[in-house]
Amino acid sequence: MEKKEVKIIVATHKKYRMPNEKIYIPVHVGKKNKEDIGYIGDDTGDNISEKNPYYCELTGLYWAWKNIKADYIGLVHYRRGLTYKRKINLKKRDKFECVLKDEEIQEIISDVDVILPQKRRYFIETIYSHYVHTLHGETLDETRRIIEDKYLDYLESFDKVMNRTSAHMFNIFIMKKSLLNQYCTWLFSILEELEKRIDPSQYDTFHARYLGRISEILLDVWINKNDIKYQEVPVLNLERTKWAKKIYAFISAKITNKKYSGSF
Repeated sequence: MEKKEVKIIVATHKKYRMPNEKIYIPVHVGKKNKEDIGYIGDDTGDNISEKNPYYCELTGLYWAWKNIKADYIGLVHYRRGLTYKRKINLKKRDKFECVLKDEEIQEIISDVDVILPQKRRYFIETIYSHYVHTLHGETLDETRRIIEDKYLDYLESFDKVMNRTSAHMFNIFIMKKSLLNQYCTWLFSILEELEKRIDPSQYDTFHARYLGRISEILLDVWINKNDIKYQEVPVLNLERTKWAKKIYAFISAKITNKKYSGSF
């Protein structure tokens, strides 16, 4: 089997330990007019770096789409990546040793075009109800109207994803470049229209990032509509998750409709 060239950007806004594998490229997202931290910035070449306060890690994805040449392109975060290990004794192992490696990726992509993180499950809520309980629901409702206007053939897939209780989240994936071209063309055309219809600057700093959060949901809409063959691998959290705070916020949003006020 011919080896494929894989490049995965690690979206970060600060100096951080990075994987040793050469396929990983640290990218300073939102770099425009920011202090240099020693990584290549998403403000080079064709870019939308200035939109990072609204688009989150998607400014890194846009940069990779427009400026990187490879057979497969991926996106992970500085605090969160992918692994091939089903069970990891993290007391005995360095987490960074467990990051998905090139040889493991080569094995997976010999049979599929996309690698996705295992689905996040919400159990007691659908994707739609969880979003509207924790964030501003009008942004998701307007997204549906845009899909109905611009991509009517995707509307059924959108509604199906909204009614599920799990989804591939975080904007983390590794995708064949030819498919990435199709996906990003579709995705950014929707987000650009959504930004025109709902000005993100009307929200506080946390909720202004709604465009990045909407995109997490749209990935499954596109994957399902186009019947893309993929394989899931576990998510690797490189920092401890604040589960108590997360669960409290989740229950508060469900019971009292209290919106999230920050990340966990």
